[in-house]
Amino acid sequence: MNIDASLLRQAAQAAAGGQQYPAATLYLVATPIGNLADLSLRAIHVLGLVDALACEDTRQGGALLRHLGLHKPLIALHQHNEREASAGVLARLAAGERVAYASDAGTPAISDPGAVLVREAVAAGYRVLPLPGPSSAVTALSVAGDTAASAFAFAGFLPTKAGERRTALQALLVVEGQSQVIFEAPHRIAELLALLAELAPARRVTVCRELTKQFETVHTAEAATLPAWLAADAQRQRGEFVLVLHARAPVAPAEDEALPPEAQRVLALLAAELPLKQAVALAAQISGAARNRLYEAGLALKRGGDE
Repeated sequence: MNIDASLLRQAAQAAAGGQQYPAATLYLVATPIGNLADLSLRAIHVLGLVDALACEDTRQGGALLRHLGLHKPLIALHQHNEREASAGVLARLAAGERVAYASDAGTPAISDPGAVLVREAVAAGYRVLPLPGPSSAVTALSVAGDTAASAFAFAGFLPTKAGERRTALQALLVVEGQSQVIFEAPHRIAELLALLAELAPARRVTVCRELTKQFETVHTAEAATLPAWLAADAQRQRGEFVLVLHARAPVAPAEDEALPPEAQRVLALLAAELPLKQAVALAAQISGAARNRLYEAGLALKRGGDE
């Protein structure tokens, strides 16, 4: 144990020690996505308190504990053994232990293992408490500046097969009002940016690389420009990527858009015999034109007839 780790744990105890941390509980611990300084004081306190740490990779989990001057039993729990390893965690909870779970980086169960463990723990009647912290998806959204979005969706990694990948991306591109968060590996980033440039050249995209690390990059531009930007510097193709596909704005009809001639003819015939609201409703059913445009046109007809 070094003095820095000791001081860090003392600070964590002072900041978070006053809260209750019940036994027989699973604690989900968000860990840094690159910068160790992003580990919260509460996470440090809980890691010192628990009886064991389940983790996606015991090498990563062990390194994190050593950084904090801690020694805990490690349980490997990853995508290939999550169901089986969860049984071992539940046995510890049954014995009244506190167990933490941490994926390699970021928040567990978000494009990482953890969801199966949580489901099993809840089904068995144990408490599951989250410790919020780093998330590459939320970090990327915060620097995207997507003012057209009223919501966001997490798409994660797209399919690796070309046809399925294209179909999945096309589905994301037609969604209105949402930012879409996509993860990508370095060996496929050029392919993804080329596909975006082909399918939606004018769409704004924020490309985040190596978030929170020394050489992090955040670049926002229209998709058509991204392949050339990526190719201009070989360093830009290295590291882990998070993309924010900016929201597709709703397509609103132009204020001065004229009604189709057939819709105008139908409306005029109906308005001559019926109250305006009824004429508009019937004209919309017959012609398929938008009611608000028909109503405006109907008001103009009435005004013209009154003159």
